[in-house]
Parts: sequence; C-alpha cells; structure tokens
Amino acid sequence: MNAIGVLVVLGLVYLCSPNKKNVKWKFILILLMVEFLITWFMLSTKIRAWIINQIASFFTWLISCANEGISFVFPSAMANEHVDFFFSALMPIIFIITFFDILSYFGILTWNIDKVGWVIAKISGLPKLESFFSIQMMFLGNTEALAVLRQQLSVLKQQRLLTFGIMSMSSISGSIIGAYLSMVPATYVFAAIPLNCLNALLIANMLNPVNISKEEDIVYVPDKGQRKDFFSTISNSMLVGIRMVIVIAAMVIGYVALTAGLNGILGFFVDGLTIQKIFSIIFSPFAYLLGLSGKDAIYVAQLMGIKLATNEFVAMLDIKDKINTLAPHTVAVAVTFLTSFANFSTVGMIYGTFNSVVDEEKSQIIGKNVWKLLVSGMAVSLLSAMVVGLFIW
Repeated sequence: MNAIGVLVVLGLVYLCSPNKKNVKWKFILILLMVEFLITWFMLSTKIRAWIINQIASFFTWLISCANEGISFVFPSAMANEHVDFFFSALMPIIFIITFFDILSYFGILTWNIDKVGWVIAKISGLPKLESFFSIQMMFLGNTEALAVLRQQLSVLKQQRLLTFGIMSMSSISGSIIGAYLSMVPATYVFAAIPLNCLNALLIANMLNPVNISKEEDIVYVPDKGQRKDFFSTISNSMLVGIRMVIVIAAMVIGYVALTAGLNGILGFFVDGLTIQKIFSIIFSPFAYLLGLSGKDAIYVAQLMGIKLATNEFVAMLDIKDKINTLAPHTVAVAVTFLTSFANFSTVGMIYGTFNSVVDEEKSQIIGKNVWKLLVSGMAVSLLSAMVVGLFIW
C-alpha cells in the first residue's frame, strides 16, 4: 500500500501540473532512488542521526546567539519556561538575517550557493539557487532561508520565485527540532528532514517545471558600486529583519483567527463540525495508502486534519501520549508526516516574507498560486511518510 501510495500521490500531483510536457521524469526517478538510499541509511545505520545532529547544532547555535539579544531586550519573556511563538520563532529572524548577510558581504554565502547548489542541481534538475535553498531551509526554516537569499530573489522572474514558495511549505526550523524530539521519536524526525528536502525538489519539478539557460543559472553578486559599507549593511539587515517579523506575525495572527472564525460558523450549522474534521475526512483515503487500517487509519487522518488546519505541534502533542499504544508502522508514518510546516498559517508566513523581500508585484505570484503551495506541502509530507513506511513494519 505504501508503494501504491507513492504512485498515487505522484499521479495526483502530475494531474495538478499546469505544464505537464516539461516535467523532468529522469530527475524525479533519480530523486526517488536517492530517497530510498537515504531512508535506508537513516533507519539502518548507527551514524544516521550524528550527521544531521552536527548540522542541526550549528543552527541551534545561531538560535542561541539570537536568544541572547532577545533576552537582553525582553528578559521576562525569555525567562519563561514556555517561550511563545513570537519570541522563539520570529524574533531570531533579526539575527539570522544579519549573520548570513555578513557571509554574503564577504562572498562566503554566494560561493556556497554556487558550489553546493551545482552538486544538488545535478540530482534535482533544478537551477543551482533553488537546489541550494532546499538544503538551507531544512534547518534554517522557510522565512529565514528566504530572507537570507533576498538579494538573489530580487533579480529572479516570477515563475522561479514560485518554485521557492512551493518548496518553502516543506521546511522545518532548527530552533524547534528540540521541541519535536521531546514529543516524538528522534529517528523519524531525522529521517523526515532530508526526505522533505528531496521531495520538495521533486514536487517543484512537477508543479512548476522551469527551464532556464546556463546564462541565467548564475548566482547574483552585487556590483562593488552597489555595496554599502559593512556597518551600514548589518544595520540595514537588522531593520529588514524586524519588518519581516511584524509582517509574518500579522499573517499568522490573521490566518489562525480566520480558522477559528470559520470553525465557529461551521459549528453554528453543524454541532462540532470544524475545518480539522473536514480535512480529516478528505485525507482519510491517504491514511489507508500509508498502509494503515481500522482505528489507526482514522486516527492518523485526524492528525492530518489537525496539522493542516492548525499546526504540527498540536498534532504531535496529541500523539505524544498515544505512542506506546500504537503499532511501530503507525508511529513511523504519522511522525514523519507531521515533521514539516505544511499548513494554512505557513502560506501566510511565506506570502508575508515575499512581500517583505521582493516588490509587491512579484510577491503576487504566491497569492495567485496558494493551491500549489498547499498541494506541495501535503504531497511532500505524504511521500516522506510513505517512503519511511516501506522500511518500518
């Protein structure tokens, strides 16, 4: 059923593709083969989590540095054992943007984009910049990764910008890996991280296939005349960061409030009806394609609905107390599916980020293609879970 599920998801995404003739099947098959190898490596070897942990520790260090600055200005908020979303997920953006802008200023980031992106591009079939972004967003988070590449994004055409939006639905942030590990098994969290990266590339190849020339597949480097002095650069980075924090916060507040309002309207007509329940019914067939049946299939479908309508944290808190009562296969596919930022609030965050880092006209490409972002997020989560499900029974 898991193998059939992979084919069904790929088939549905292909049907959604507006440019079917340009889908690069060669690279999709290559990405799938690489996924199987990585999944075997992550689930069957002792070194599996060490490598991911080393990368994650760097981004955790970045977050800890950011927290030092936040604690200085907001000591009482950061002293709280349960730091809220605004301070834990949004405020670190200010420092992270500044840090990577310093790397860009000295040419370190652009060099990495060019070299690392080139290697991944050979596997993904996408341009170097998009390929590098898939790695970067695995731990940095979608909004932070987009902000770091804002100079690159500012010179791209709308069609390529859409690829970044589509891929952004599949990320997580290094700052919240620790929170995940406190609720669910680490093995499946660490397996989901690289799988989401590869599946984001795969789905982008299908939903938004883009062909560019070698001349276009370059890393943008500002002319020396356009570069400001070092302190002006980092000061501007900090201002860009705080503007992004405000815009993203507004989007998240608005989308969560709209969900609550819609649930209230639905409940008025049908007692107990919510968006979460509607989505759980819609996604119930996919729960069976994950190799589940009976109560487990119904329960995982409910987790899918919760994740899409609210976020993965709520769903993980729900499964946390039930893990010992569930079959290993059910735990594997459920946790892998939940390990990503694929929900309605994330769409708002991505749109808010684009609105902050590129001009309003370019950012409209996200608003016009929200359905593609949602299809991408759910398809990536399903594919990752189905691939892991092939190895755990």
